[in-house]
Amino acid sequence: MNGPIGLFDSGYGGLTILRDTIREIPQYDYLYLGDNARAPYGSRSFDVVYEFTRQAVKKLFEMGCPLVILACNTASAKALRTIQQKDLPQLDSSLRVLGVIRPTIEVVGDVTKTRHVGVVATTGTIASHSYELELKNAFPDITLTGQACPLWVPLIENSEYGSQGADYFVQKYLNELLEADPLIDTLILGCTHYPLLLPKIRTFLPPHIRIISQGEYVAQSLASYLIRHPEMETRLSKGGTRTFLTTESEEKFHESASVFLNTPVSAQRITLG
Repeated sequence: MNGPIGLFDSGYGGLTILRDTIREIPQYDYLYLGDNARAPYGSRSFDVVYEFTRQAVKKLFEMGCPLVILACNTASAKALRTIQQKDLPQLDSSLRVLGVIRPTIEVVGDVTKTRHVGVVATTGTIASHSYELELKNAFPDITLTGQACPLWVPLIENSEYGSQGADYFVQKYLNELLEADPLIDTLILGCTHYPLLLPKIRTFLPPHIRIISQGEYVAQSLASYLIRHPEMETRLSKGGTRTFLTTESEEKFHESASVFLNTPVSAQRITLG
């Protein structure tokens, strides 16, 4: 029996990945799970992020998803490899879990001219060094500088991303990044929440710096993956449906998710554990 593509995020940021993926390949069914009750993941330990992510992936598998996208940089950084290597062989080796870091890195080589790249992300993603490791494998000549932005996600999740208070923290972290490496000409938004801060990031960033926002690249990478893996593509249902699950209150999810997707949504509350 065919099933939907599952997308998991600790909160709402993964909805930016879902939005761009639907735009790229709208024919598939999608099942989105937000662990909003336990968000954010950014400051949590590797073990906790792995355990929470494993619970979510297992739930999506149980609900019929043959393919799950970790639409969360922290989960991709701290849990993806372990789930792929340790859990999938035990659960079902025909199932697949993909992340958002590698598709983002793959486009960097064609964008940067100075070969100096910056990444802004949560504290957990920066501490994992996942972007550095992926970039070193793909483009060893590129220098990567990371900047943790611990207050950006709380600003977004509390609908303060348009406020003057947000200006201060956006400018502060970008200035710290550019002081660390003034040669940066490309900036990776290494958190799926950050596109909501894009107008402010652009305001406080020198105009010559290119911004890589993940959604479109992850969507294109997934479309390419499905072409290369027809054995997975044929297992996906194609009814154009979108279903939403949350571990928080349904009302709160409806309100916040609508901001990310620019359209009303309804969700079902579930528990993980």
